[in-house]
Amino acid sequence: MQRVWITGYRAFELGVWSDKEPKFKVISYALERLLKQALEEGLTWVITGGQMGIEQWAAQTALKLKADYPELKVAMMTPFTDFGSQWKDENRTNLSLLTSQVDFTASVSDHGYSSPQQLRNYQEFMLSHTDGAILVYDVDNEGKSRYDYDALMKWQEQHADYAVTIVDFDQLQEFSYEFEENSKRGFNSN
Repeated sequence: MQRVWITGYRAFELGVWSDKEPKFKVISYALERLLKQALEEGLTWVITGGQMGIEQWAAQTALKLKADYPELKVAMMTPFTDFGSQWKDENRTNLSLLTSQVDFTASVSDHGYSSPQQLRNYQEFMLSHTDGAILVYDVDNEGKSRYDYDALMKWQEQHADYAVTIVDFDQLQEFSYEFEENSKRGFNSN
């Protein structure tokens, strides 16, 4: 898998409001572990969106990994041109900063938001421009990522070689134990 789409829960759905919180540190650790594994298997592009939560954290994690994996490229795609314009100033600033750091950024639609079809077009674009996906989502705890989950499952039915890794809450709990153990031993890079 050379190009991976990473998406999942929004920050508010996980109750994460700061990068100082333990949940944020565990999720960042999990993303780092997943990306390192994918890099060992030939990953060259991380392609994600700009949603606050898993998408932005994945971009931040990938950017940090570029120090050890200079061949890694990071793209941030948004569904429409005015994406994030309704957010609070601090969140818009964070999105702008992150956008300035990635290797490539663009909007799938060259218009501002006008209909849900733009979101479906965005999913289609992400699916057709990646070889696989990492989705942080638990089917027993619905959120907005349910739409991405459904699109991924439907796409995978028609494209058997499209790899989908779903990280549910049980797996995040396992990453939490691993993170805690590594932190005690002084191996944590976060």
